[in-house]
Amino acid sequence: MSVQKQVVEALMKPEAYDEETGRIELTQTHISFVFLTRNFAYKVKKAVDLGFLDFTTLEKRRFFCGKELELNRRLCGDMYLEVVPINRSDVVKIKGEGRTVEYAVKMKRLPQERIMTKLLEENKVDCKLIDRIAKIIAKFHSKAKTNKRINEFGSLAILETNWKENFEQTQEFVGKTISLKDFKLIRERIDDSMKRNVSFFEKRMTEGRVRDCHGDIHSGNIFVADRIYIFDAIEFNERFRYSDVVADVAFLAMDLDFKERTDLSSFFVDRYVKYSGDQELTKLLPFYKCYRAYVRGKVTSFKLEDPSEGSEEKSAAMTEAKAYFKLASTYVKTL
Repeated sequence: MSVQKQVVEALMKPEAYDEETGRIELTQTHISFVFLTRNFAYKVKKAVDLGFLDFTTLEKRRFFCGKELELNRRLCGDMYLEVVPINRSDVVKIKGEGRTVEYAVKMKRLPQERIMTKLLEENKVDCKLIDRIAKIIAKFHSKAKTNKRINEFGSLAILETNWKENFEQTQEFVGKTISLKDFKLIRERIDDSMKRNVSFFEKRMTEGRVRDCHGDIHSGNIFVADRIYIFDAIEFNERFRYSDVVADVAFLAMDLDFKERTDLSSFFVDRYVKYSGDQELTKLLPFYKCYRAYVRGKVTSFKLEDPSEGSEEKSAAMTEAKAYFKLASTYVKTL
């Protein structure tokens, strides 16, 4: 049995923790295991190499746990608590005896019913809440770091790299989650759009619109609790986080479109433009919305090959991935 598998089994038992756990729940993404106890969440990175991220060694996982803590404290200071070692002697235990075999990011657990995705399903998201979120993101972007190196990530060369990677990594899903027709259409239109907008991408760089962003702003990463927490910023690849601010805005706008709330999506973009003063952002919105929908289609498709996902989860992933790719194809037609 792999060490990571032993860790996952151990963390499902209360004795692996220092606190009163209550019932332990495990949720997974394609890159992490998240253990939910009564008061805390412990996130363990899966030992995977997906090309755009590499968590294959313990040292890399330790490094990226530290990075995750640092980056997410920008928007969620009191939610991200510490990086904890997981040790093994006779038993596997968090901050236990013996050799460190894994690391986890320890977070304050927030009520799952307050996640924005759930609130959308229950029709509890209104323009007032969207306005608050737009204001937080605009302020975050205005303070986000930028420099000569970060700026380069808004260049055509990097955008081409991101898209090339997308197309290469989805080749195997053509005919499964994306049709050959949509795959070709998106590739042709995106290539054309990038060539036509070279000077505009450069203008955005010159104006300081490329920053150390969040990289993963969607309703599944927003808690509306005692305050608004926008969590789970991307720590594993600078190329996905250093971007034009429009890439962050487009993600949440696309997510709201996907959930059939185009009214909230449009309102969010309008309010962000008002708070940021970034009037030209809308010119690049369809391009980046397409990018965000395509990436969601891609990462959801990865679940089809994840041995830790059951057949029911894989079936749901297939349906969801198809819907994301279909949405990407509708955006690309407007370019």
